[in-house]
Amino acid sequence: MSDDGQTAVKSKGHILLVEDEDDILELVTYNLEKEGYSVESVTSGEEGLRRIKQTPPDLVLLDLMLPGVDGLEVCKAIKGNSDTKAIAVIMLTARSEEADIVTGLELGADDYITKPFSRRVLLARVKAVLRRSGEDGDADDSEILRVHDMVINPGRHEVLIGGQHIVLTLTEFRVLHFLANRPGWVFTRAQIVEAVRGDGYPVTDRSVDVQIVGLRKKLGEAGRYVETVRGVGYRFAE
Repeated sequence: MSDDGQTAVKSKGHILLVEDEDDILELVTYNLEKEGYSVESVTSGEEGLRRIKQTPPDLVLLDLMLPGVDGLEVCKAIKGNSDTKAIAVIMLTARSEEADIVTGLELGADDYITKPFSRRVLLARVKAVLRRSGEDGDADDSEILRVHDMVINPGRHEVLIGGQHIVLTLTEFRVLHFLANRPGWVFTRAQIVEAVRGDGYPVTDRSVDVQIVGLRKKLGEAGRYVETVRGVGYRFAE
């Protein structure tokens, strides 16, 4: 209870917003605080890195086009430091160049939002990333996934669609499980390679495309859930 007798409301999470455009800064801060998040904002990459070192946030909303140290350099610094690499990062970008998004994801960014964006998109992405980053990284990998009409059982290496058993190779199964475990998230080929790299198959960026083609074919109509994000990679439909 607070001094005035009212019950204190617990913050949903501490977010650092690094954005140099005043109108976007004010709008994002307002919407996040209204939703119950604690928001701190800075207008430069240098200041963002200082604040992260002083008080590590749960999530960084990071504009890529910053003066001085740009967003990609900030992301690289966060994800390249063992003390801060667990901090979730969502990139904010108005750039049309796909290379910036790909680079950010390969540096370790968790997601991206392209300007202009709606309040609903902002809140949904923030909620999803915080939920994922808050999960126990040592959770049991054998947990059964149920997405759309598909059941994925890692413990039994089994995929069922409408009760029908789908036979997949080890690599195809790993790709499917990796994508389906994070619906809506976009992953680069390099991230997929890192996640599914294992014994018996030399997975490369190019071979990911081959695996996706084979996977879609075996999944039949459900293959549409494995979506291509042009110039970036792949995702499993929400």
